[in-house]
Amino acid sequence: MSLRSNDHQWGSVAKFFHWVIALAIIGNGIFGLLMDLAHSPMQKINWLALHKSIGLTVLALVLLRMLWRWRDGRPAEEPAPRWQLLAARLIHGVLYALILAIPLSGWWFNSVTGKPLQWFKLFNLPALGAKNDALRHFSHGVHEYLFWLLVLVLVGHVGAALKHHVFDHDNVLRRMLPFGRLRNDSTPRGES
Repeated sequence: MSLRSNDHQWGSVAKFFHWVIALAIIGNGIFGLLMDLAHSPMQKINWLALHKSIGLTVLALVLLRMLWRWRDGRPAEEPAPRWQLLAARLIHGVLYALILAIPLSGWWFNSVTGKPLQWFKLFNLPALGAKNDALRHFSHGVHEYLFWLLVLVLVGHVGAALKHHVFDHDNVLRRMLPFGRLRNDSTPRGES
């Protein structure tokens, strides 16, 4: 498998970014939801610090992925009705916006609480604003609502990928799978 994408398939670097970011987002989202189950205040502080560090890592990986995508390009689009191609572009744009906005909103929320933001206890990051108790609940709400919007969009994204695989029998899903074999054009539709 090539590092670079070609007309038919995503390259291994693009696949790496896609799946590592996806797993980090899913894991960190679940982790964020379970944070209230911490047994002690200290455990919750440690879990919150880990949640923030993973979120910052996602932010960095997304920025690197965007740079790589700009440099690498993308495979040609599979034949589909125009509305589906437009919907796919819109969903991908919304996904990128959300996976950038969620860690940034968490960073903002942390900033208005006035607490330091560390990345895996290695170094501090600057605040995105001054401490502001009036914005604390609002900024936390923004962070949570963006997360739930991402969940909704991800359900659509995964559903569309499965639709392409199960009903359309095309390569949309296969070409992003880590070890996906592409369907040959000589293979009749409905057979894989």
